[in-house]
Amino acid sequence: MVRPDNPRMTRKHRVVVGLSGGVDSAVSAWLLKQQGHEVIAVFMKNWEDDDQPAGAGGDYSGYCSSNIDFVDAAAVADVIGIPIEHVNFAAQYKDRVFAEFLREYSAGRTPNPDVLCNAEIKFKAFLDHAMRLGAEKIATGHYARVREKQGAFELLKGLDPAKDQSYFLHRLNQAQLSRTLFPVGELEKTTVRRIAAEIALPNARKKDSTGICFIGERPFREFLNRYLSHAPGPMVDELGREVGRHVGLSFYTLGQRQGLGIGGVAHREKHRETGSAKAGGAHEPWYVAHKDVASNTLHVVQGHGHPWLQSPWLEATDVSWVAGHAPAAGPGLPELAAKTRYRQADAPCRFAPLGEGFRLDFHGAQWAVTPGQSAVLYDGDVCLGGGVIHAVQVPAVVPAVPARKPARKPGRSSPCQESFRASAGPGQSVA
Repeated sequence: MVRPDNPRMTRKHRVVVGLSGGVDSAVSAWLLKQQGHEVIAVFMKNWEDDDQPAGAGGDYSGYCSSNIDFVDAAAVADVIGIPIEHVNFAAQYKDRVFAEFLREYSAGRTPNPDVLCNAEIKFKAFLDHAMRLGAEKIATGHYARVREKQGAFELLKGLDPAKDQSYFLHRLNQAQLSRTLFPVGELEKTTVRRIAAEIALPNARKKDSTGICFIGERPFREFLNRYLSHAPGPMVDELGREVGRHVGLSFYTLGQRQGLGIGGVAHREKHRETGSAKAGGAHEPWYVAHKDVASNTLHVVQGHGHPWLQSPWLEATDVSWVAGHAPAAGPGLPELAAKTRYRQADAPCRFAPLGEGFRLDFHGAQWAVTPGQSAVLYDGDVCLGGGVIHAVQVPAVVPAVPARKPARKPGRSSPCQESFRASAGPGQSVA
């Protein structure tokens, strides 16, 4: 049996654990109980709309039922032998997380609500509630670690690289980290599953949750359609030709391949090799490359490696640093790395402060860097913090032309000789 000791827990504490109904938080609670702490479980209900079991009526029933998760959490608490409280944070979630989610999508960006949920609900509303219960610490089932060093707290990656969740936790501050424990952050997922089976937890084989609660298993477009107004418009390729119609820019994100509904385009022109963005083959898949909100146009390209999907730099705003200040920048300092999306490999980059935000220049161009997502900086295993991607390099798009217009005659120069232009500075959206 694995019982990792926590070097930060030399004395026993009252610890309030966020028990979600999943296996990670369940094993976290058990580990803390085994270490001799007074453990209290809190189940957080963060969403109420559509929250019905399947068959309870309505078109969206069964997609995101917290009732089932609470039953699982209560069963776990009973096996472990700890009290559990059901707390409703739905109002705070809708005000602090969901409203921002809708604002970002309406502006043509692609937000990450899990990042905001951690900062505003799980480590703010939940933390405040736990303190009112007399807690000295809180704990969750995240795969991350906290290290105290010279009186400050560092956020570290989880030891299981396949499950590390520090990306979603990068907005946590010193006060939050000083009161937080991540018991499974020192373990691999396979070990967590094995522990759950050995102690006969009722959710030992429960599959991991995917996506965000308020969307659940329903189709993403179906969900957004209920909350956002949308206007159909043209999909155009790099030649400016209309190759399809989109149903509303909010329903698409950069790098998206599925759900475009575009067939092949015959007789695609070949671009000149010098200074041109080469068109993909007639049978290569299509990807979203750019969203022009002003003209309500969706720009698409063929081929995963198309230059329009690459960006060598980004600018970010709305920054948050774990240490309370930005990392040092300049020559001779250790090289940093960044992630522009979850599960992405760390990408070496040069960091430079820029106004109230920062700029990252990558050693190699990054694929589908998306405004609204988070750019998170790392120094080895240490998560430094990050910001919301605001500007990236975007293609020098060609104005759309009617789909019925004859193709350009061979030998005429392409309007795409200049493949890219630099995006506007801070204050202008480029998604």
